[in-house]
Amino acid sequence: MAEAKAVLRFVRVAPRKARPIIDMIRGQRVPQALTLLKYTPRNAARVVEKILRSAVANAEQKELGDSEEMWVSKAYVDCGPTYKRFHARAMGRAASIHKRTSHITVVVAAPDTPMDR
Repeated sequence: MAEAKAVLRFVRVAPRKARPIIDMIRGQRVPQALTLLKYTPRNAARVVEKILRSAVANAEQKELGDSEEMWVSKAYVDCGPTYKRFHARAMGRAASIHKRTSHITVVVAAPDTPMDR
């Protein structure tokens, strides 16, 4: 199976905010996925667009074919480490702040491979 992969690790987007964006492009053709990401008003969409473009560039480097014919075969978001901070509150107390991170993976496949949905 001819595939190319791109992984972005430790990105400062919470996984629960990135997963709906990834679900939107999984199984789509690359041009359609890029159009969807371009017009999605979410911060995670900008990040996923960069990863998708990187995966397509990796595929072109491996000479897998035309980028117009490629499709997103796999795309998923894993949890990264959580940065723990605190916020000062009244009477000497502290409230915890969890800054969540993600590891985002996008795999594009050449047009000769069958789509498994």
